[in-house]
Amino acid sequence: MSDELKAASSVDAVIVGAGFSGLYLLHRLRKLGFSTRLFERGGGVGGTWYWNRYPGARCDVESMQYSYSFDEDLQQEWPWPEKFSAQPDILAYANHVADRFELRRHIDFDTEVNAAHFESGSRRWKIETDSGERLTAKYFIMATGCISTAQTPKLNGLTSYRGNTYHTGSWPHEKVDFTGQRIAVIGTGSSGIQTIPVLAEEAAHVTVFQRTPNYSIPSRNEPMTLEYADSWKNGYQEKRAEMRYAPNGVLREFNNKSALSVSESERQATYETRWKNGGSGFVAAFNNILTDQASNDSASEFVRNQIRRIVKNSETAELLAPKGYPIGTKRLCVDSDYFETYNRDNVDLVDISDAPIDRVTPEGLVANSQHYTFDSIVFATGFDAMTGTLFNVDIRGTDSVALKKKWYAGPRTYLGLMTAGFPNLFMITGPGSPSVKSNMITSIEQHVDLVTDSLVHMRDQGLDLMEPELDAENDWVEHVQVVAHKTLFPQANSWYMGANIPGKPRLFMPYIAGVGVYREICEKMVADGYAGFHFEAKTAIAAE
Repeated sequence: MSDELKAASSVDAVIVGAGFSGLYLLHRLRKLGFSTRLFERGGGVGGTWYWNRYPGARCDVESMQYSYSFDEDLQQEWPWPEKFSAQPDILAYANHVADRFELRRHIDFDTEVNAAHFESGSRRWKIETDSGERLTAKYFIMATGCISTAQTPKLNGLTSYRGNTYHTGSWPHEKVDFTGQRIAVIGTGSSGIQTIPVLAEEAAHVTVFQRTPNYSIPSRNEPMTLEYADSWKNGYQEKRAEMRYAPNGVLREFNNKSALSVSESERQATYETRWKNGGSGFVAAFNNILTDQASNDSASEFVRNQIRRIVKNSETAELLAPKGYPIGTKRLCVDSDYFETYNRDNVDLVDISDAPIDRVTPEGLVANSQHYTFDSIVFATGFDAMTGTLFNVDIRGTDSVALKKKWYAGPRTYLGLMTAGFPNLFMITGPGSPSVKSNMITSIEQHVDLVTDSLVHMRDQGLDLMEPELDAENDWVEHVQVVAHKTLFPQANSWYMGANIPGKPRLFMPYIAGVGVYREICEKMVADGYAGFHFEAKTAIAAE
């Protein structure tokens, strides 16, 4: 692609986001002959791994599975240093992909898309960036990720604080030296659980403010061995094919027994083995942990007892032991010595479950009527997941209806891919697809392939517009919720339900029936002539 085309004001497709979705989209669309521009608000590729540079940031899917499958040479050549890769290694991989496939020169970095409005007359999207550039595209593709909009709580007095503040989701690119500092960490979700042990080794003192304790399983991370890497590389094609139809898009050992169908001794031994092996596969110890309350109770209590065994202070252990929601219904965390960290003399835990932090002062903060002094405050407070980043762009469809207005009661999509009234707008791993309840790269590749194949279908058939039929969308939205309510997931006030954002509608946003089930639904949809989608042919006006 020439520099002139990169600066073109009219292209076939505009992509937003240069994470793993955007990179693969750009690669495929270029190979298929579509003129494309990609806009990325950051200064480099990598998406979530570009922004989340906090100490301890690491993937909870094994390295050999958290990677692209679309190019065999790429699979074979890349050396992962650890079983579970750290952020710098994943970012290095993303940069390698960008360079290997010559993608970087086709990306507009440090550029944010502010608005995208569909014009019915021209049948094109009018797009505006924060630099004031205006351009049009036939297809508008949001590849912005599911957890990309970091949320800092609106605490009274925060602007008066004289120390340094950080958010795990938008960490500085240079190393932050916490030596000798007294640090507050607010939040004990995945990023908090990963960063707290690392910060505790460096800082003079760490005080953790916890609203809701989380279940976490040790990762048992270790250096990658040549033997383990080769066990994947020697059969990648077969393993990837199996991953695409696996429940979570990963290969791991599943137990087809229910938790209560075995004896107490076998049940405990199974949990012990899973705990010893580590990783999120713990919830696959039995086949009904996420659907049967009594079975889930047995797994939940096992993990609580592990916490009580590890944490020496019994009061702290009880505060860290999650209660009131089933294991796995909030994001199951994977850690490296998280609970052990609370045995350190320089780590304290403050429970704010009954009352939130009262206010921030110039020197620190007030919680539970006590004033704490800190040099730095680290917010590990998560994201406006699934919809937040989509709403950051002023997206308006037919009749200038805003996406945010259409979704005022919660996201409405067909297959998590498109939404009625917004022709030629595609969302990669959008709400209503497996997305965050899967190996993201497995789901990303499936969605990118589905989108690009659809664009080729339209080009070959002389079609201009594609959008879901409203009935198909309504049926899918209902189906997503019906499936979710067959599980225990809706019992938790999780970000899957939008519960971490004040005022956000409460409904389960991912599709929980499984990656394989979802892929088969999509395959049948295509085989049935794109059932549930409406197409319009090119017109003389649109062609002008």
